[in-house]
Order: sequence, then C-alpha cells, then structure tokens
Amino acid sequence: MFTNILSANGDITGLILRLTIAFIIFPHGAQKLVGWFGGHGFKGTMGFFTGSVHLPYIVGLSVILIEFFAPVLLLVGLGTRIATVGIIGLMIGIILTAHKQNGFFMNWGGDQKGEGFEYHLLVIGLAIALLIEGAGRLSLDRLLFSN
Repeated sequence: MFTNILSANGDITGLILRLTIAFIIFPHGAQKLVGWFGGHGFKGTMGFFTGSVHLPYIVGLSVILIEFFAPVLLLVGLGTRIATVGIIGLMIGIILTAHKQNGFFMNWGGDQKGEGFEYHLLVIGLAIALLIEGAGRLSLDRLLFSN
C-alpha cells in the first residue's frame, strides 16, 4: 500500500503540477524559516504566529516546516503525495484562520481589509490534481517506487 502512495507514472502532468506548486510555495516558506525574499526568519515568524495570531507553538512550527520542506520534496518528487497532503492541510488552515473573513477575492484594488482566499483555493486545486496524478516524470518517487 505504501508503495502505491509513492509510485508515479512517467506523465509530464505530475511534473508540471509539482514544479508549479513548489515554485509558488517555497518562497513563502523560505521567508518564514530563513528570512529569504524579505521574510522575518524563524524567530520573527514564530513571534508573530504565537504572539499576534495566537497560534500554538506546534501549529506555527508545522506551518513553517510544511511551507519550507514540502516544496523541496515536490521539487525532487520525493514523497509527493504526502507533501501534497501537507500543503492541502496548510492551505485549508490558512483559509479558515486568516482569510475567510475577507471573502473570496484577493485585495487587488486595496479596497478591502485583507486578502481573500482565491489564491489558496487555487493551490488546493493544483494540489488535489497532483495528489491524484502523482509525481510524474523526473521524480524520485518514480525512480524509487515505480515498476
């Protein structure tokens, strides 16, 4: 059963989905964990999560680790479906805790209090497609776990 979760076909669709999600999510995780791309790094992010947002430490830690390491796993195609489940859970949590009150739309015009959840919903859709499709071409999942 575990091999089925990690197996992958040679289709290019999985590769495209993996790379798209990885390149979208990784900068956010890198901001939070190491301070790249103008982020505040681990200490600043955890201070915000636990102090301002009032997330439990373990939840904040999970957010940071999923946002940083799941895209790395997707990039190389290792544990793709497992990493994808983490990203789906992360996006659902972000919608429910930080964006649902702002409605669907992103704040393109700057005329609402915060950002909506359309971006997160788009990532969930891509991730569900990847969950079904698997890692696809050029993945460690395919190399290691497929016949």
